Amino acid sequence: MNLENKLSHTRALLQEIAANEASVVLANSLGAEDMVLTDLIADMCLPIGIFSLDTGRLPAQTYDLMQVMAEHYPAYPLQVFFPDTQATETWVAQHGMNAFYQSVELRKACCEVRKLQPLRRALAGHSAWVTGLRREQSVTRSDMSEREPDTVHGLMKYSPLLDWSEADVWAYIRQHGVPYNALHDQHYPSIGCAPCTRAISAGEDVRAGRWWWENPESKECGLHGKVSLLKSASA
Repeated sequence: MNLENKLSHTRALLQEIAANEASVVLANSLGAEDMVLTDLIADMCLPIGIFSLDTGRLPAQTYDLMQVMAEHYPAYPLQVFFPDTQATETWVAQHGMNAFYQSVELRKACCEVRKLQPLRRALAGHSAWVTGLRREQSVTRSDMSEREPDTVHGLMKYSPLLDWSEADVWAYIRQHGVPYNALHDQHYPSIGCAPCTRAISAGEDVRAGRWWWENPESKECGLHGKVSLLKSASA
């Protein structure tokens, strides 16, 4: 399927989501895929809110993009959710500022405080959320579905770019003048917290720069953990 057909399908799915869901939001990580979805939502004037999670350890370039977004998409203000101050201070006091390098368990515990707890607040009261996940990004995402019930948070989850390639994403960005994170031009295809993200070398997997000290099978923070499909949803 070429990009034109994929784009047509994605637009139709976004329209369907906006029409059928009572309240839907886009989780924008300020990566290339989420900027494509932001641009599509704004271009189609869809009633879909947009939020982001500020872990307190994001790269400066990510904050720069937040500011650019405010100017480029004034009708779609980015709602930013922060970690709970007490929970963050307690975690750092108990484990240390960079304890996430020590084990997968500690890294996921850090993600719990800085990402998952704010995510639960961001999704509260909504019937669905939209993500920029793509199947080819990692082995942990290869069997995800375009639409599936998120049983963890109790709402529907949609991934309209699931079958897009990285080339598709960048072709759209270039063609439509979509603002993007400057780190992408420094060989950062996937961008998260500054201490957990590095540039990749030619030939490396696009997710190789995320939690590079871990095995590929563990490279999820919990935001997009595998969900169980409800029988009612497939009926």
